[in-house]
Amino acid sequence: MLVFSIALAGSVLAGGSAPAPSAAPEPQQAPPIPPAVAENFEATIKPFVSEFCYPCHGNKGEPEHGLNIQSFTSVQSLIDHRQQWEDIAAILSRSEMPPLEEEQPEEERRQAVAKWLESEFERIDRVTPPDPGRVTARRLNRSEYNNTIRDLLGVDIRPADDFPQDDSGYGFDNIADVLSLSPVLMEKYVTAADRVSRAALFGPPDMEPTLVRLRSEGRRVSEVREVPARYDVTGLSLPNAFHAVHRIPVDGEYMIRVFLGGLRPANSEPISLALWVDDQEVRTTQFDVAGAATFAQDRQDFGGQTVDIRVQLKAGDRTLAVAIPRIFEGLPAKYNGPNPSTRPDTPREFEPPPDATPERLAQFKKRFEDSQAELAKLPLNGVRVNAVEVGGPYTHVTGPSAESLAKVYTCGHAEGAHQPVCVTRIVTDFAKRAFRRPVTTREMQKYIDLVHMVQEQENSFAEGIAVGLQAVLVSPDFLFRIERDRRVSGSRTYHQITEHELASRLSFFLWSSTPDEELRRAADRGTLRQPKVLAAQVQRMLRDPKSRALAENFGGQWLQFRALESVTRDRERFPDFEDYLRLSMRRETEAFVAHVIREDRSILDFIDGKYSFVNERLARHYGIPDVSGPELRRVELSGLPRAGVLTQGSVLTVSSYATRTSPVLRGKWILDNLLDSPPPEAPPDVPNLDEVAIGTSVSMRAQLEEHRKNPTCASCHRRM
Repeated sequence: MLVFSIALAGSVLAGGSAPAPSAAPEPQQAPPIPPAVAENFEATIKPFVSEFCYPCHGNKGEPEHGLNIQSFTSVQSLIDHRQQWEDIAAILSRSEMPPLEEEQPEEERRQAVAKWLESEFERIDRVTPPDPGRVTARRLNRSEYNNTIRDLLGVDIRPADDFPQDDSGYGFDNIADVLSLSPVLMEKYVTAADRVSRAALFGPPDMEPTLVRLRSEGRRVSEVREVPARYDVTGLSLPNAFHAVHRIPVDGEYMIRVFLGGLRPANSEPISLALWVDDQEVRTTQFDVAGAATFAQDRQDFGGQTVDIRVQLKAGDRTLAVAIPRIFEGLPAKYNGPNPSTRPDTPREFEPPPDATPERLAQFKKRFEDSQAELAKLPLNGVRVNAVEVGGPYTHVTGPSAESLAKVYTCGHAEGAHQPVCVTRIVTDFAKRAFRRPVTTREMQKYIDLVHMVQEQENSFAEGIAVGLQAVLVSPDFLFRIERDRRVSGSRTYHQITEHELASRLSFFLWSSTPDEELRRAADRGTLRQPKVLAAQVQRMLRDPKSRALAENFGGQWLQFRALESVTRDRERFPDFEDYLRLSMRRETEAFVAHVIREDRSILDFIDGKYSFVNERLARHYGIPDVSGPELRRVELSGLPRAGVLTQGSVLTVSSYATRTSPVLRGKWILDNLLDSPPPEAPPDVPNLDEVAIGTSVSMRAQLEEHRKNPTCASCHRRM
């Protein structure tokens, strides 16, 4: 039946399904500039620009930073070249121009020019009729497509994961001007429409059980030898010996097989093994290690032992984690024996005696390091997870879910009991939800005719409905968020968006998905724009679990912690940086952003909020005590050198190099993401910081000070 949806896709894309938008009125020009303003420009601004700006940005072949202000000689240029003038005003207000090596104006004069420009722009805005311009049709990006299919049809199979990557603009992947539609993507849309419509109406296809060995995204417990400091004196292990994300194809029963190995004291207590799915503990089991030993130091190698856990899993990407508590037995090592009241060793700074020589200190240091290396080679009591396999599904639901059927069949679906009026209702109801607006009888007729044709050829009501859904899902009205131009009265150049367009803006911003039934009803009644109704809907939507998408997509791209997935680190220098820690860092910032928005906290919490959200793995990384388990919980940061997002691991990681920290990258990150004042690109002839020949023993602060001595670098690096 795919041929019908392909044919319809071609006709819909060529002709469209809705009336053509009316031509937008010509934008209105700003009123003439008053003579007094022109006189002030000639007397104040023009002389300043000629004296301090023209030498670098005036009549020359290659003006600095590509800014040529040769034509900025009249007051009309404030309107014709407004963006450049706004940039000039901002730079002057920050005292960044002229460069330090050039002649400097009096600071009072420089600030007076900046303030005059800012006030003139405000005056122009007040007297110029508003002109918001035309809204570019915005294609659904991959995240929005997946979420919309989930909410439209009740199937969470993430078809857009197979689409090409979305382009981004200004750091975001929902910018209309960069979301193009390629032939390859159109083919993917047609395939996805067929797949999701059949999953909703007929259920998942029959599947033979498969067995997949997962790659751990966490550090194995056996790696304790690499960094003994990862384990505190109570003997607690990593909270997740194994961690991975696995795609579950259908709801059903699966077997999680855990391959264990390691050394255990004979006759020790049973080992507990906990399985977590999506941060929820679903099963805990115990098993014994048989054996006998005379001395406590005797151990038994039980490599190759397996533990099978059968569990019901829902379709979708599932985070699987194996937790093995109590890796070590007995009391922690103490300074002077196993006395519970005795405090453990506390690291102290070594103070050499007055007569110590560099040679003796170097010898002591080598002996200390050698002893540490020998200690790391000693066999440890403990358990390691060698591998994890996922098998299944062994039993699974083969038919469609009740939720999917209810979303599609709005007037029954028993074979042999369908009337044409029922087809019309099913198609129309689905199209209204998919197009996110009211539909007309005329535009629905082509879809209804297609359904009837397929039903007659296939002698199946459900097959006809499936093809009708496919046709709707390849329509531009579904794939794009379209806000149509409308005729406006008089000389106005703007109009209000409709209630349904407002509903779409709300839902795709807060949920990255389509409006739900309650939001659509408010738009149908024409009350959504009312302040109280709008505020209530926003609060309701933020309380909904779907609002997590706001933190993941908007927050993740604004603060750039989405980039954590592609960050690499030197495993020799940073052995603790494993994928589970990476995931915990990302979830911390997601939870923080969601909390600030949902609870209407001060925006300054992003800078100095003395709280965060951590799990056991992240808490140990930060040195925060009394946190156990993989789930996030709020912790207070009073007394700790942490606050806001600037000290969170996600931000610190994406704003540093793979081998070292970088004040320059972090300064640029703050300018870009918090202050909206991005610095220009560095000149090509300026060496990187680590290439400056001032010696490797010089501190980072000293290197930066040396870097700032270069006049070309000073204007930007002073701000950092």
